[in-house]
Amino acid sequence: MLDIKFIRENPEIVKDNIKKKFQEKKLVLVDEVIELDKKIRELKQNGDELRTSRNSISSAIGALMKEKQIELANEKKQEVVNINKKLVNIEEEQVKLEQDLREKMLTIPNIIDSSVPIGKDDSENVEIEKFGEPVVPEYEIPYHADILDAVCGLDKESAGRTSGNGFYYLMGDIARLHSSMLSYARDFMISKGFNYCVPPFMIRSDVVNGVMSFEEMGAMMYKIEGEDLYLIGTSEHSMIGKFKGQTIDEKELPLALTSYSPCFRKEVGAHGLEERGIYRVHQFEKQEMVVLCRPEEAMDWYNKMWSYTVEFFRSLDIPVRTLECCSGDLADLKVKSCDVEAWSPRQKKYFEVGSCSTLGDAQARRLGIRARTENKGNYFLTTLNNTVLATPRGLIAFIENNYNEDGSINIPEALVPYMGGTTKILPKKK
Repeated sequence: MLDIKFIRENPEIVKDNIKKKFQEKKLVLVDEVIELDKKIRELKQNGDELRTSRNSISSAIGALMKEKQIELANEKKQEVVNINKKLVNIEEEQVKLEQDLREKMLTIPNIIDSSVPIGKDDSENVEIEKFGEPVVPEYEIPYHADILDAVCGLDKESAGRTSGNGFYYLMGDIARLHSSMLSYARDFMISKGFNYCVPPFMIRSDVVNGVMSFEEMGAMMYKIEGEDLYLIGTSEHSMIGKFKGQTIDEKELPLALTSYSPCFRKEVGAHGLEERGIYRVHQFEKQEMVVLCRPEEAMDWYNKMWSYTVEFFRSLDIPVRTLECCSGDLADLKVKSCDVEAWSPRQKKYFEVGSCSTLGDAQARRLGIRARTENKGNYFLTTLNNTVLATPRGLIAFIENNYNEDGSINIPEALVPYMGGTTKILPKKK
């Protein structure tokens, strides 16, 4: 959510930003917000003038009563009654307009960074850099569900009976590999100085509204029936919500946190769910990183954060690339974002395994998260988030890039201790 003062003083910048995101239907919101803000400020001024007048009349009533001018005092009392009625009407109107203002402001997109490429959708995202050689072996790489089936590692049929499409059982060595990757991701981030956390897996609606746009909320979140609780789609939601309404001493900044959680998503949209595989599912697990920092430190953290994900995947012998998200592919709260994509030797192309974003003070402003300084006053913090590892998508990248012609799967050195010394997963089905 933008600062109303910024919108008031820079309407053309806000409109130009909306155009860059190809959301022309929202242009009218800028003028509507400015007009609502004007009406609210006029109501506040009228209210203040009435309160000043009421205080003056109340003082006069006391003097009149002392002078035994009862009739005149009663007239003044009636004036106070009339003023109070006007104030009630003004305050009710102000509350209504302020609610309308906030709802409109929540749908105006954040100002994107000047470095963001302009484009309508993800087809116009821009490759930044490749890390590792994307190899296509001479032998065929099977579909990941078939690889997992050959090592008795996946059971979607049973999950269909218990939970429906979009769910799965991981079994045996693959279940252990899945857990090992997450444990390694946890320790990897702890080694980078991040504080480890396991957050709540459900959050209230006021937190949901604070961390994401309405469009994202409708397409992603599962609501608990009869309660003001939602299942999280990523631990970022809980981790930012942890600081809701808090004022943090600037000396404690930056706050660098890494969190584990299961994640739940509707996956509503054109992509749909995977019938056989586990690339797009309703439930997965994730190691996330979240940073709260001073605005001037945001870009340094942004670049460090995505580089950590690259380093993590390269340590597992997985080639990756970074992709700059264009303006039309950015969610409304984001200032700048890049995806980390892993190489798929089967498909001979890259696919997304992580996303790094800086959101300016949008989330902090919605949730009231401030920094306290000794002499500069308080200010809203900048928030950033990034995926370390999301499984099973990261698992797919791993098995494809470590798959051997005989159907076995290599375990890179970094994961061997987490796999109890196992260096290779062998096929169990012919």
